[in-house]
Amino acid sequence: MRIILVGVFLVLFAIISLPLYLVTWLLGKKDERLQVAFSQKIVKVAFRIIFILAGARIECKGRENVPKDEAVLYIANHRSYCDILAGYITTPTLTGFVSKDDLKKVPCVSRWMRFLKCLFLNRENPREGMQTILTGIEQMKQGYSVFIMPEGTRNRQKELVPLLPFRDGSFKLSTKTGCAIVPVAMKNTEKVIRHHFAWFSPTKVSVVYGEPIYPKDLTAEEKRHMGAYMQKKVEEMLENID
Repeated sequence: MRIILVGVFLVLFAIISLPLYLVTWLLGKKDERLQVAFSQKIVKVAFRIIFILAGARIECKGRENVPKDEAVLYIANHRSYCDILAGYITTPTLTGFVSKDDLKKVPCVSRWMRFLKCLFLNRENPREGMQTILTGIEQMKQGYSVFIMPEGTRNRQKELVPLLPFRDGSFKLSTKTGCAIVPVAMKNTEKVIRHHFAWFSPTKVSVVYGEPIYPKDLTAEEKRHMGAYMQKKVEEMLENID
């Protein structure tokens, strides 16, 4: 029943999004930041409705740790497609997610992702990947935060920890801008959607935002092994979630 409700909502949203898309596009002609803020509000509402229809609820802690007057790099563990929904529902700043390049080919989705300042990463093409990083750096300098899952792919292991190795390249967005890194731990997102969208399960999703970490405050050794250092931080946060 829940899968039907979510499916009906997605169809309705696709229809409603057409005039909303036009309004958002017009806002961008006047003020790009207003366009991003408006887009994020729409997406937050849509994702909240999906969670409600799926029977899932979110418990979020630590949002007060996130600096509100500057761009930050969110880094989180990756268990499910629902990570993105949980991230957008809870993030307190204007934020674009780093996503796989394939989503550029999905018209309705890619339009909104561009409004949200999302970044499309092609891991198979180093040159395109570097251009994505450079674009992300420019966006962060303009005050837009970036949310990335440094594992690079969904972690399908039964246990939450250990995580898949965090890729060091993910942290260039922070080291090149000096912005804070905010570790994020997500638990139970994989329990919301089961068996390749065959059904949704009622569950409590936990999202915890950690203390910001600035590259300038790290030792030379920690900077050299940024991926491993941040992975340990997220793993410790996951182990402390009730």
